[in-house]
Amino acid sequence: MTEILVPTLGESVTTATVARWLKKAGESVAADEPLVELETDKVTVEVNAPSAGTIESIAADEGAEVEVGGLLGTLGAGSGASPAPKAPAPAAPKVEEPRSVAGPVARPGGAEPTSATSHAPLPAAAKMMADNGISAGQIGQGSAKDGRIAKGDVLEFLSRPAPAATAPAAKAPRATGEGEERVKMTRLRITIARRLKEAQNTAAMLTTFNEVDMTNAMALRAEYKDAFEKKHGVKLGFMSFFVKACVAALQEFPAVNAEIDGDEVVYKHFVNMGIAVGGPSGLVVPVLRNAQDLSFAGIEKAIGDFGKRVRDGQLKLEEMAGGSFTITNGGIYGSLMSTPILNPPQSGILGMHAIKERAMVVGGKIEVRPMMYIALSYDHRIVDGKEAVSFLVRVKEGVEDARRLLLGL
Repeated sequence: MTEILVPTLGESVTTATVARWLKKAGESVAADEPLVELETDKVTVEVNAPSAGTIESIAADEGAEVEVGGLLGTLGAGSGASPAPKAPAPAAPKVEEPRSVAGPVARPGGAEPTSATSHAPLPAAAKMMADNGISAGQIGQGSAKDGRIAKGDVLEFLSRPAPAATAPAAKAPRATGEGEERVKMTRLRITIARRLKEAQNTAAMLTTFNEVDMTNAMALRAEYKDAFEKKHGVKLGFMSFFVKACVAALQEFPAVNAEIDGDEVVYKHFVNMGIAVGGPSGLVVPVLRNAQDLSFAGIEKAIGDFGKRVRDGQLKLEEMAGGSFTITNGGIYGSLMSTPILNPPQSGILGMHAIKERAMVVGGKIEVRPMMYIALSYDHRIVDGKEAVSFLVRVKEGVEDARRLLLGL
């Protein structure tokens, strides 16, 4: 008999919740086959079979909280019990609680194809499909390896407009008092809420603003984007400009890259740049380690990889630890201006926003320029106002004229 144990979950993570068992007692499993999903306060983690065999027992049911090293179940030797008279493969469990008062909405795709034409979803995608009453046949071929359906495919499917109903829909209940739904917060959402409130209660947080003329950056990107993608296999975006500009500014103003530990200030001679990414379960911040050593191409490749794996629920815990500064881009959602909240124990976070054409006075003349507001929230306990404003000016100068970054100016 082999015990199935809760693995080490990463820095400062000691407990998890059993989100979903992918196998049942009595089922045969192969070595390294996913058995159960654990939800931590940062990401969802799959626990794989330590060896081939049969699941003898399940010690922690779905919804149970387990500690690192705790027992999840046991695995016996052998190929598993002979299957009982073969019944159709069980469909993903349907959630009884409606997502809205009006009931589930029909999605595009018409009649569902037979199971022979469907593509097996990855575990994280399967859970989301079950929550929304979606079958693999409705989505079709996925973007993951061998055509498997990833969480990003499910999100894309859910974003499609629903077709007009071809048959009278069941009337939604209209009784007084209905129209509400209670959903238990995920561990990730609870942790986000706790950390954001902690930042407000602990840090002396202040925000300063500036604006960036994106004319030169946009022209440079337009001129070299095809050659860049051909050589490096990745598109040239604006995020790499801001990362490089922030790295240069942080090296000049190290207090913005520091943190408070008790009555000491910890200065760092490296830049571990956190990039805020919105995922299905909330905001996560994967870290570009030693960003000062990365090229434009290296930055774009890493950010693209982070975004894909956040959508597919494949980000690792250790990839979100150890950041020293963060960039968040509300502009992709249309935000014109905001005051980002610090990511403790960091002392600075840069907020990017939407690019909008505005009338600007340039050389005594009014010209239409693509402008972006940028915001720096900082911990005033260790970052002075002069440092914060000067830091933001350096970021502005670096993005407006990328030659400064190449020359170290």
